[in-house]
Amino acid sequence: MASEIVIAAPAKLTLSLRITGVRTDGYHLIDAEMVSLDLCDTLTLTDGDGLEVVAPDGVVVPADDGNLVRRAQRLAGLRAHVRLDKRIPPGAGLGGGSSDAAAVLRAAGFDDLQAAARIGADVPFCLIGGRARVRGIGELVEPLPFVDRCFTLLIPPFGCSTVEVYRAWDRLGGPVGEHGNDLEPAALLVEPRLAEWRDRLAASTGQQPRLAGSGSTWFVEGDHPVEGGLVVRTLAAQRVPG
Repeated sequence: MASEIVIAAPAKLTLSLRITGVRTDGYHLIDAEMVSLDLCDTLTLTDGDGLEVVAPDGVVVPADDGNLVRRAQRLAGLRAHVRLDKRIPPGAGLGGGSSDAAAVLRAAGFDDLQAAARIGADVPFCLIGGRARVRGIGELVEPLPFVDRCFTLLIPPFGCSTVEVYRAWDRLGGPVGEHGNDLEPAALLVEPRLAEWRDRLAASTGQQPRLAGSGSTWFVEGDHPVEGGLVVRTLAAQRVPG
């Protein structure tokens, strides 16, 4: 490989999420619209081996073999030392870990979406990026025309466990979310503090916030002066090398 390769790993925002079924192996089938954002982690690949994570104070991201970056390296057969500079908060429903893995796969010229889905359900979308309809367990990615949009995010200082949110959705009997995300009722059950952050964003913008994936991020469309808010824009599709 070249002496140094620098790759951006954009966050993803799930604009809508419907759960259409559950497979016999327990995996949930989805029908979602996702977009890439200009909030990005950065990966620097150099000769060698290993993973180094640089994260903001108070953010803990394990750099062991369970990290999605290392799993992506094994899948693609890519030997490199990776420095990961984190900006996407873990557990926020913004696909940071999945996008980091997808960035490694892109660097390796790897474009097998079925195999990428074995690392994580959001990895296939993050491998392609832009705007897409995502179905199956995440491995069916249908690119959609890019639309330049702006969103205001409010990211609580706590995350949500995707596994626990899906389990709660099952326990609730598979509710349909009123605001385009079927996981919203389950996320509020798993993490009741989400309601306070939703209401804060609603009061600041006069809009109905939507939950990003399994949480914990809330978002509304447009650029709004929200205390603690983060304004982001959509990005066009990433291109898989080769």
